[in-house]
Amino acid sequence: MQVKVHYISLVKSYTNKSQEEITLNDDATVGQLLDQIAKAYGPKFSQEVYDPDKKEMKSTFVAMLNGVHINQLKGTSTPLKNGDTLILMSLMTGG
Repeated sequence: MQVKVHYISLVKSYTNKSQEEITLNDDATVGQLLDQIAKAYGPKFSQEVYDPDKKEMKSTFVAMLNGVHINQLKGTSTPLKNGDTLILMSLMTGG
C-alpha cells in the first residue's frame, strides 16, 4: 500500500522534505510507518520527533492521520489503508 506523509514546520528540518509517499505492507500500522520514518531519518528524528523504542511521539509533536490526531484513534496501533495521509508536525506555541 502507499501512504502519503507530510512533514510540517520543524519536522521538515529533520527530514529535509515536505512530503513523500511510502510503501508499506497491507497490514501496516501507524507505528510501523513511524518506525520506518525514524529508521530512514536517523537519531535526530528519533530523539526529537518519535521514539521508536517507546512507540510514541515526543511531547511537542503530533501525528494526524487523515486529519484526526492518532490519539483519538488507536494511537500507534491504528491500522493504515492505501491512500491514507499522515501529517507530522510540531505543536504550536506562543503567548
